[in-house]
Amino acid sequence: MTGAWGIARLRAPKYPDMRHTISILVENTFGALTRVAGMFSGRGYNIDSLNVAPTHNPEVSRITIVTRGDDDTLEQVVRQLEKLVNVIEITDFREHEYIDRELVLVKVKVDGKTRAEVMQITDIFRAKIVDVQAKSMTIEVTGNENKVEKFIHLMGNFGILTLTRTGKVALPRD
Repeated sequence: MTGAWGIARLRAPKYPDMRHTISILVENTFGALTRVAGMFSGRGYNIDSLNVAPTHNPEVSRITIVTRGDDDTLEQVVRQLEKLVNVIEITDFREHEYIDRELVLVKVKVDGKTRAEVMQITDIFRAKIVDVQAKSMTIEVTGNENKVEKFIHLMGNFGILTLTRTGKVALPRD
């Protein structure tokens, strides 16, 4: 490849729109989440999912954010987060092995013919039926993104009435 076009193609990122998971430990104080979210919106970075809760130490919260972009974008995000007040530690999970989970509640349309099939799929996915009504079932499924997406896809065949997701949470394996 020669010429400017060939060079540009060689330098183009291999995966320009990769998903990245970032864990941010922050002081559990008023405004910490607002500053983190504001940094993303103020610089035009989108957040695919956001989860925040206190850790075992009530003075510290963990914010887990999933965002998209190339490696350069992620490096910019991390550098900007490091400058924020109340930020204690940032873990970019692209560099470490990690465990992630998401919880989903999905209400599915059922009738006398489909109820047993929905229950069988729920059992296969080790999901849990948390509510049963005459024309619907609410199911809780927990797992990694791939498992959750497959379950939602299968439930779509029966008719999803409503759905809510927690967003990804993650911890390093080490």
